[in-house]
Amino acid sequence: MFISDIKRVVEQVGRDKGIDSEVLIKALEDALKSAARKKFGSNIDIEVKYNEESGEIEVFQFKEVVENITEPDLQISLEEAYKLDLESKIGDSLGTKMDASTFGRIAAQSAKQVIIQKMKDAERDAVYSSFIDRKGEIINGIVQRVDRGDIIVNLGHTEGILPEREQVPKEIYRRGDRVRAQILDVLHDSRGPQIILSRTHPNFLVSLFKTEVPEISEGIVSIMAAAREPGIRAKIAVASNDSDIDPVGACVGMKGSRVQNVVQELKGEKIDIVSWHIDPAKFVCNALAPAEISRVIIDEENRLMEVIVPDEFLSIAIGKKGQNVRLASKLTKWHLDVINETKYSQAMQDGYDSLVALPGISISLADALYEKGFFSAEEISNSSLEDLMQIRGITEEKAIKLLKTAKEYVANSDSSDEVSNEILSDNTLSDDDTSESKESSLSDNQENLDVDKSDEEYAFNDDPLTDFEENNSK
Repeated sequence: MFISDIKRVVEQVGRDKGIDSEVLIKALEDALKSAARKKFGSNIDIEVKYNEESGEIEVFQFKEVVENITEPDLQISLEEAYKLDLESKIGDSLGTKMDASTFGRIAAQSAKQVIIQKMKDAERDAVYSSFIDRKGEIINGIVQRVDRGDIIVNLGHTEGILPEREQVPKEIYRRGDRVRAQILDVLHDSRGPQIILSRTHPNFLVSLFKTEVPEISEGIVSIMAAAREPGIRAKIAVASNDSDIDPVGACVGMKGSRVQNVVQELKGEKIDIVSWHIDPAKFVCNALAPAEISRVIIDEENRLMEVIVPDEFLSIAIGKKGQNVRLASKLTKWHLDVINETKYSQAMQDGYDSLVALPGISISLADALYEKGFFSAEEISNSSLEDLMQIRGITEEKAIKLLKTAKEYVANSDSSDEVSNEILSDNTLSDDDTSESKESSLSDNQENLDVDKSDEEYAFNDDPLTDFEENNSK
């Protein structure tokens, strides 16, 4: 049972299993202590120490020095104590070295079980400690087996799990195949640490670009956002803190070499690289490239952008089954409604007509309301007095009259369903609206971008309030 050169064995096992030698020595000490108590009982006072000089683990039994022995396993007479230590006296605790070979087969078996269990626990802790700080890192492994759709990956000292939900659709792996994935999470449970891997997470795409683009690892170029539909298409937004370096060009590489390496790793997933911009409207335009954008209307409160595109670019902006606009929405974190100019112009014309049709409203007042963001009679009816009073010159009394007029008109009008504010909610993607999008390519920011915001200030050429008073007085 005793090993003359425990130090050598401990070091070898530590290297093979990745376990600290001190942890193994502690496991051996606990095992011998358990074996001794199994042999001589649990009441004895045992101390186990590793002797680095001799390379052995020594077991000592401590007994109290007394005049009259009542418990032989716990006490020693003063006469016997003098034989071991001449300076012994009553009340001292005297330790004697035990012969481990006398522990017996059952005790040895118990010690073996303790060592095995301790080594398993130490191995689990070592694996957990070595991986817990590596979340987000890309790791290579070999497919060991497939278990109910989940792929078990050999990572060297341990195994990782690539769950079915984290696998790219249509990718097929067989035993012995090499697989590259990101460490998504590290779990510590009773069965041992579980290394959860992923090939579908957007950060996996980000990590791949970090390995391929030196400017990213050096901090010159930053990936500001990423969105994926794994195995099909992805978008990343990049920015540079050096005006002399084009972030898009750095990620694309010479003749597309850098981005192609990432595409090959993702088994042909198309990747759009767009320029990030601090202005959310311009960022959205970049994200929807190569579609041209005519106008963007921003609803900051609901984090909604209404994007108007020329009729011929509608299918490109939306993409196949809405893929382009969906990825752009994920990338920018804005809800995007894309409509063509024809539909937008018709909706705005209908809204303006409803303003002019209000009793007592002149064209100049309708223009003023329209320019201030009240595009239809229904919008006025749903607004508050405070909103209307923000228009220069409209008092509370006039705002009350205007609000009442709009509500009566909407209630009595058969055409209230055609008001222009429907453009904020009625645009839903359907198979009829979508078609095969053109291959996405990088393009510069659209020039002459027309962005409307509801809180912008407008100047009036006419005095709408005078017309409003005159019409109401008739």
